[in-house]
Amino acid sequence: MKNLVDQKWLKRPLIISGPCSAETEDQVIETAVRLAKTGKVDIMRAGIWKPRTRPGSFEGIGTKGLPWLQHAKKLTGIPVTVEVATAKQVEDALTFEVDVVWIGARTTVNPFSVQEVADALRGVDIPVLIKNPINPDLELWTGAVERIAKSGTRKIGLIHRGFSSYGNTDYRNAPMWHLAIEMKRRNPGMLFINDPSHICGRRDNLLEVAQKAIDLDFDGLIIESHVDPDKAWSDAKQQITPEKLSEMLSQIVWRRDDIASDEYHAALEKLRQQINHLDDELMQILSTRMKVSEKIGEYKKANSITILQTNRWNSILERAFDKGDKLGLSREFITKYFDAVHMESISHQNRIMND
Repeated sequence: MKNLVDQKWLKRPLIISGPCSAETEDQVIETAVRLAKTGKVDIMRAGIWKPRTRPGSFEGIGTKGLPWLQHAKKLTGIPVTVEVATAKQVEDALTFEVDVVWIGARTTVNPFSVQEVADALRGVDIPVLIKNPINPDLELWTGAVERIAKSGTRKIGLIHRGFSSYGNTDYRNAPMWHLAIEMKRRNPGMLFINDPSHICGRRDNLLEVAQKAIDLDFDGLIIESHVDPDKAWSDAKQQITPEKLSEMLSQIVWRRDDIASDEYHAALEKLRQQINHLDDELMQILSTRMKVSEKIGEYKKANSITILQTNRWNSILERAFDKGDKLGLSREFITKYFDAVHMESISHQNRIMND
């Protein structure tokens, strides 16, 4: 089984699926059999211990569910993975021959818990997946990777499951793709998979998020599946049947990160050079803009005027929105771009004011 796990770890795309929670032995076995029939699932997941936001919710069946996964693996040949948050959970998972473990978002946020798991994994050759922390903090995520790596773990992968954000309505956990992209940039070559189930929180937009992840060169997906999703003991709204999973995977356009074509590379290089020249021009224009801002700062200083002029800033934004609409630029982009420019301008003026 170890060689099989090693093979799966290198497979692209890597597909992990299974129920949010192991509920009964029959449910686990039926899920495994139906997933195996799809021929599309590389690793089966199931929650054994479930850290819940509030007490009173189903917090997992516990260690007694591990033999069910062991049995499912023997029946189907599919490796299994569970979430671990304590040294005892790591010990139990290893006792029942779990092939891969993952560290959940609520654990990643706590360095003490990650260190406990890392210490329990010391000397153990088992792949470890690390979910992003609940809050949008790449340093916590990076710290978890470093702690697990220092334990001697050679196979580490990352799971992007979105981030909690107050007032968010479109997703259960806002994807904040820019943070995932930055984490991927920091860890080139490391397995990086997307978790549409926890980003979406509902099944109707799983395909949309999964496709975007693949378009962004993610290495695979972890999607929750259940034999009877509406009756699941946890996260019922975001789970789908194994058959629906198979259908959804068939609908995804699977992208490649490269192609062996001189014509393609020559055309792409020409366009990329254009991008480079345009970026250089943008940087020069932004530098010139900041010099003008500094001149404005000098006038404000001489006349004891505040740096922030709210009416002027609102006027700039409205003008940018109008221009952006005509040029095909989204309001979301315009807002983020001009916010960044505005903060840099304020920084320049602040230096003038307090020189």
